[in-house]
Amino acid sequence: MGATPAATGASKAACADATHAPHEAAYETIAEATDNATGNAAHERTREAALDTPEARKTRETPDPGVWPVPLSEGWQCVSTPAGACATPADLPRDGWLDAPVPGTVASASRAAGRLDIGAGLHERTPPAFAFDDHWYRLTLTGHGKERLRLHGLATLTEVWLDGTLLLTSDSMFERHDLDVTLDGRATLALCFRALTPLLEARRTRARWRPRLVSPATLRNVRTTLLGHMPGWCPSVQPVGPWRPVERLAATPRAFDTVRLAPRREGDDGVLALTLTFVQPQPASSQTSSAATLVCAGAETSLAWRDAHTLVGTLRVPGVEPWWPHTHGKPTLHAVTLDLDGTSIALGHVGFRAIEVDRSADGEGFALRVNGTPVFCRGACWTSADLATLAGTPAQLAHAFALARDAGMNMLRVGGTMVYESDAFYRLADEHGILIWQDFAFANFDYPRDDAFLASVQREATQFLERTQRFASLAVLCGGSEVDQQAAMFGLPPAMREQPLFTEHLPALVAALRPDVPYVPNSPTGGTWPFSTRTGITHYYGVGAYQRPLDDVRRAHVRFAAECLAFANVPDDATLHAAGGMQPYDARWKAAVPRDAGAGWDFDDVREHYLRTLYGIDPARLRYEDAARYLELSRAVVAELMTDVFAEWRRHGSPCGGALVWQFQDLQPGAGWGVIDSTGRPKSVWHALAAALRPVQIAITDEGLNGLDLHVVNETAQPLHARLALVCLRDGSVRVAAGELMLEVPARGTLRVEAAACLGQFFDFTHAYRFGPPSHDVTIATLTDAASGEVLAEAFHLPDRSPAPRYDPGLTVTPVQGPDGWQLVIETQRFARFVHVTDAHYRAACDWFHLAPGSRRVVDLLALTATPGAYSASPAPLCTKETAPAPAGEVRAINAPAPVFYG
Repeated sequence: MGATPAATGASKAACADATHAPHEAAYETIAEATDNATGNAAHERTREAALDTPEARKTRETPDPGVWPVPLSEGWQCVSTPAGACATPADLPRDGWLDAPVPGTVASASRAAGRLDIGAGLHERTPPAFAFDDHWYRLTLTGHGKERLRLHGLATLTEVWLDGTLLLTSDSMFERHDLDVTLDGRATLALCFRALTPLLEARRTRARWRPRLVSPATLRNVRTTLLGHMPGWCPSVQPVGPWRPVERLAATPRAFDTVRLAPRREGDDGVLALTLTFVQPQPASSQTSSAATLVCAGAETSLAWRDAHTLVGTLRVPGVEPWWPHTHGKPTLHAVTLDLDGTSIALGHVGFRAIEVDRSADGEGFALRVNGTPVFCRGACWTSADLATLAGTPAQLAHAFALARDAGMNMLRVGGTMVYESDAFYRLADEHGILIWQDFAFANFDYPRDDAFLASVQREATQFLERTQRFASLAVLCGGSEVDQQAAMFGLPPAMREQPLFTEHLPALVAALRPDVPYVPNSPTGGTWPFSTRTGITHYYGVGAYQRPLDDVRRAHVRFAAECLAFANVPDDATLHAAGGMQPYDARWKAAVPRDAGAGWDFDDVREHYLRTLYGIDPARLRYEDAARYLELSRAVVAELMTDVFAEWRRHGSPCGGALVWQFQDLQPGAGWGVIDSTGRPKSVWHALAAALRPVQIAITDEGLNGLDLHVVNETAQPLHARLALVCLRDGSVRVAAGELMLEVPARGTLRVEAAACLGQFFDFTHAYRFGPPSHDVTIATLTDAASGEVLAEAFHLPDRSPAPRYDPGLTVTPVQGPDGWQLVIETQRFARFVHVTDAHYRAACDWFHLAPGSRRVVDLLALTATPGAYSASPAPLCTKETAPAPAGEVRAINAPAPVFYG
């Protein structure tokens, strides 16, 4: 049987009405339900949860599932052909088709078929150049009458065919398309993803600069992600395919087209605007007789018909409980329900918050205030939960957000080199209380300025802003990454490097569609040089790529680091073993170490610089003589750097408003930039950040001849009454100085205490006066709750960071099985530095910590799994709670000569 399309023609212009019709509002994932993998099951879970709210208990009617879009996720096949080999679906080969998950990419289909071993094979062979062949997807549709198809994202140069008729061409992976078709029985939907070559060879305006980051440079003309096109940064897995969901809008009379929720906070009230459109025009009789009510947080309001397709209304919720980043309060979300003619339909959850920028007294700073409260933003730059799909499963995303929260992070940045993330991503950010800094998908280039390009960008940005309008976590919108910096470093003056895209077009869209979110034109920005560290937003790599000493952190006077602290962070032994026993003397090791294109060094060299200058060792000789010790100290030194730098940025009186580490997760096995590895396991730097980023924290800064300063941070809404104890030890156990103070730290406040004030007499804490040999080797500051005696935080300072000489700290390790699983009870007689656990079946929930003499630490053991990371197709537990064996492994400390075995 045949099919009659509502829009035909080979040109993009011929399909304009079908593509952006007739309700321009971008599709909002209904009821928080349609994510990339859960489909109808998520619809059901969301509706069931919402129906159990007090508002929804007025009616027990089950909502009509016909109002929701139906994901077209099953039954797809794909095949690859040489570029231009098949002009139409009629030319396609009979054989060679693969089952293809949708949403997905050619890479994910190849991986699922066992033809692409991305995780293990990256170091032996280069992935296929997917972007330079043609790839076809097909699906059989059945039905009768008019239908609307919704294609959320097609990467990148795409043709959409129905039974041999071309309906649409698209040249942007970031645009959503609607197609109205008429079915008459069975029809074949075909998607052709053409090679990028014609777009890359098209003539446009000459670029004023050409960055080395991306290859080829003409990608500036193409609306596609730079992932897969950045040599040295990430594997060359180029995104091709229907990477976002393909949906069929329900054909029922009251099927929803779009649901847009726009929450904001005004004073102590929440204000929620709803715009709901139906696929079909509603009869006049329904418009006059329908009862439509919007319900949220105990408040409700009637909705009005704006036209035959559209219901609108604005609800005020007096005294609503606000949404907070988790470090400063509870990320409260409120269920939203539509009561339509007696049927209760869950529309998801929203949070109410207000965000503003604090430029500081001199007007040159950058910090966020959430609900009027200053928030030190800390976290990391996001890459991708799965490079093959560009989305990740719900399990992958949930795992990542749990790790971000548990590390004390309250912000993730989605950079301009990445993609706009899924609704599931932003929803998890809302739930976990994680702020999102979102770049628009632009980075480094001098972009075209012609009308066609700007029109495409306007559609892309409008759809993204409308889609994410409901999410409280969206905290900063940024024009792009390092665009202005690239131009400035090429020597262009401000007038020659300005791009109206970032200074006029994008800010106008943000002001219209997300006025509650601050906009910045670029990252970095501010100052005579846009990358100046002491003005506005910077990318700080002084400690890191530029190999500056630690005191450069104070000198740089960083106001906000949207990127910082990039190192080749070494994963744990279990991950290296799973990657085929990768070792630092292995050629595969260097292939996975990130580097900047054209640089004569890589980020292994950066880490080794600090091994040499902080620890006083020769890394090349150590790597040659004792690779295991080299790996151990490599993990320790980056943890120490993170701890010290964040102590400086969070100290009392610091001008810094936030810092985001480069990056959150690795995209391939090896020593990548990530604080978690490609399997999803935390590295030593993650553990260091978890200790350094707590809402209640004590940090130590070395003030040279002024001794040590102790900085107490209290980000909670209650005053802190605490006891501060200070002790200086020689040989890891002998007390040579000690003292304590009672402190009161105001809510949302900080306090600085001179270490000397705890003693009341002179003591050379920093060994700055050099009156003989050092009298101590470690200073320990402990903050405990004044009422309960609970240890809130600890900080450590070593006047000499050398990991030698080593002594026996007297560590003891006792495995204990509790109702929730296995634990290790670790005790020490002398100071133990960077205690870490190695176990064949478990990882330590708390690891890479210092342990004071006479103290004990109870460490939860988490069963190792093939955690779904950037290259894992699905989680595969190695053991469960029921089948987990007794732990057996070893506990090490970098100042101990030998491990302690247990089990």
